[in-house]
Amino acid sequence: MPTVDTPLLHNSDEEQERALNIVEGFGSESKRLWKIAGPAILTCLCQYTLGALSQTFVGQIGELELAAFSVENSVIAGLAFGVMLGMGSALETLCGQAYGAGQIRMLGVYMQRSWVILFVTALILVPIYVWSPPILKLCGQTTEISDAAGKFARWMLPQLFAYTFNFPIQKFLQAQRKVNVMLWISLAALVFHAVFSWLLILKLGWGLTGAAITLNISWWLVVIAQLLYIYITKSDGAWSGFTWLAFVDLYGFVKLSLASAIMLCLEFWYLMVLVVITGRLKNPLIPVDALSICMNINGWDAMIAIGFNAAISVRVSNELGAGNFRAAKLAVMVVSITSVCIGVIAMIVVLATRDYFPYVFTTSLAVVKETTKLATLLGVTVVLNSLQPVLSGVAVGAGWQSLVAYINIGCYYVFGLPAGILLGFTFNFGVEGIWSGMIGGIALQTIILIAITSLTNWRKEAEQAASRVRKWGGSIASDE
Repeated sequence: MPTVDTPLLHNSDEEQERALNIVEGFGSESKRLWKIAGPAILTCLCQYTLGALSQTFVGQIGELELAAFSVENSVIAGLAFGVMLGMGSALETLCGQAYGAGQIRMLGVYMQRSWVILFVTALILVPIYVWSPPILKLCGQTTEISDAAGKFARWMLPQLFAYTFNFPIQKFLQAQRKVNVMLWISLAALVFHAVFSWLLILKLGWGLTGAAITLNISWWLVVIAQLLYIYITKSDGAWSGFTWLAFVDLYGFVKLSLASAIMLCLEFWYLMVLVVITGRLKNPLIPVDALSICMNINGWDAMIAIGFNAAISVRVSNELGAGNFRAAKLAVMVVSITSVCIGVIAMIVVLATRDYFPYVFTTSLAVVKETTKLATLLGVTVVLNSLQPVLSGVAVGAGWQSLVAYINIGCYYVFGLPAGILLGFTFNFGVEGIWSGMIGGIALQTIILIAITSLTNWRKEAEQAASRVRKWGGSIASDE
């Protein structure tokens, strides 16, 4: 005869089984995520280190050289990087969903379309490099910093055209989960860059000229090596040679590329604007140098988040393309928890080493002291930026670029930027006030993206992904 406790025992067993399934699902998804995120993070770190390493060597020369490199890298190259990466990020949605749906040949055509669009975009950006000194002066930089940074910017034009090919290639390979190839190529380029940066910048005393030469060559080595891999292996059928289909449906492709570019540029430019506004303070050389060091550290941490951004974009787009909406939802939960934990650890490291890490970048005691004061704000930014790029990756994987662009405008430029200017100049908190206000914008945007992601109907997103693959694959299928 059953006892009254039997139903409770059954319920307890069911709850334990459900909890076990959740743990197993989390672990399984975490393994899939890290297979992509691990190499992607290391690739991002290697490529980011190209510029960071050059900045470190340049910082040993003098304060003006460090400020010139930092302003060019943060403002001119930062603007171009954001535009080119954003335009290329349309491939994360299209290639990822096409790969998930089994439409492999479409990936090569998409990549070529992106090359065409990014090459035209690079041509449009050339005048910004050429006339960067007056542009920087107009933004409030001193004549001394503007002229030095402008001269360096013109030397960096080859890097701009390396972006044209690199970003589409990366999205093409990421969609197929060929991230290990990208890692080994980037690692080899970094070793080359480290040796020749030391030789040209410090040993031979070429300064900013040496930094420009090594950076340009290193970026083009990455592009050429990746292209050779694709041409030789055919990328499992994703590459079938050059085709005139690269020039078909460009209007619709440009629209999605522009939406991606606007979304990402509003994020990249936000912290770039922080450097520009700081340049308008009285005696800006020390604050700009200190802020550039903090942005360098933040950039290292951001590479981890960007690696997760790439991984979750691939996971979400692949699963939605395949119609697996539950797997896409689980992937979002796993990557969010993982990235926040890493962000907290990074914040602890920043705060624990605040008195030491500035010496890696400069020998100026004034710059070291100012950098140490900014370390707390850097720690807060590191935590927020551990989750925010990941949620942006979810948006790219699902195709929400336009929605997130509007959110970024409101949070960053309607709320955060005015708050920073008010605190920095009206209330005289200087660079700390500017940065604090802008952190508020990042926090607001992150909260909104969390709410949107939590309320998303993932079944409906999978249906929309299937419709998108049919729409973009039509002209290609008809030509096969």
